[in-house]
Amino acid sequence: QVQLVESGGGLVQAGGSLRLSCAASGSRFNINSINTMGWYRQAPGKQRELVAEIFSGGRINYSDSVKGRFTISRDNAKRTVYLQMNSLEPEDTAVYYCNVKFWVSVGGDFWGQGTQVTVSS
Repeated sequence: QVQLVESGGGLVQAGGSLRLSCAASGSRFNINSINTMGWYRQAPGKQRELVAEIFSGGRINYSDSVKGRFTISRDNAKRTVYLQMNSLEPEDTAVYYCNVKFWVSVGGDFWGQGTQVTVSS
């Protein structure tokens, strides 16, 4: 299977920065099978939502709420995807989840366990 381990969450004041990391491993993990690697978040009482995703060809998609503040990147050699979060706002408080989607022809949609990000005002 595929295991995703997130790190880097924590408590930060508004205006501060955090960097999340997600390291992938497992017997099924194959960099050539990946369609997207991304980050989602879920705040209390709300649905899980896409934050940012990076496609295998390098195209990047951000939610409107984080454009200009967050940056997603990936290191294929390290099997890791990052989320640099700047100018954090209390509204960014949520559990952040790493996600890897394989190509449909391969099959597979994997999630990390989540890491808490709390932004105080």
